[in-house]
Amino acid sequence: MARGVSQINPRLSILRSHPFFIDLDAKALDQLCQYASFRKFKRGATVFVRGDPGNSLFVVVSGAVKMSVASSEGRSAILNLVTKGEVFGEIALLDGLARTADATAHTNCELIVIDRRDFFPFIESQPTLAMKFIHLLCARLRWTSEQVEHVILQDLPARLANLLIGLASKHEPSDVGRPFIVTQQEIGEMVGVTRESINKQLRAWSLKGWIRLEPGSIAILKPKALAVVAEAEPATLDEPGSSLKV
Repeated sequence: MARGVSQINPRLSILRSHPFFIDLDAKALDQLCQYASFRKFKRGATVFVRGDPGNSLFVVVSGAVKMSVASSEGRSAILNLVTKGEVFGEIALLDGLARTADATAHTNCELIVIDRRDFFPFIESQPTLAMKFIHLLCARLRWTSEQVEHVILQDLPARLANLLIGLASKHEPSDVGRPFIVTQQEIGEMVGVTRESINKQLRAWSLKGWIRLEPGSIAILKPKALAVVAEAEPATLDEPGSSLKV
């Protein structure tokens, strides 16, 4: 008796269900499956480092990947956490230049890896996928513009609230109250302040019941309260522990 496609090739089922490839027809999926390799990384493992050749595209199947940069003095900044359903490595893939950041497994993760030599001929025959890449690049530009705006125009509470809301948006709405993995040191590297300043603000929100702090993770309990802080002008916010009502 003939077996189902998913039994013959479970990787094809993964590609078919992934949001980035879900619109491809069966023939295109078969072709993509021949190009794609699946790799698993343990938490903390290096995916690539800044300066590496940009010869492949990465798609997250499960887990999360941390994108970061570091100075020669040892200071580091986390640019983004890429999670299930997202794509990374597209900049160097498209322009053929070196990687612009380090990619490290933030959690145990599984990635789809597609070589540049295979990807370009493939995407030329797939206009729908090409449009997705255009949308992806536009989203990256918008996101970068927003981050610059937050750093220049917002104070710490608003920047931190925006970050937590952004991290929470990578999870299902039903996951409200469920902790996501991120340390206070990592949060500090995302918003550009010390861990001590982050700890002070998070504890103030924890006392209000807006968030719950756990070792190495945070749970958002009242996202609407954080949204108010994220949208507030600096002059309307007091120091951590103020009486802002939500």
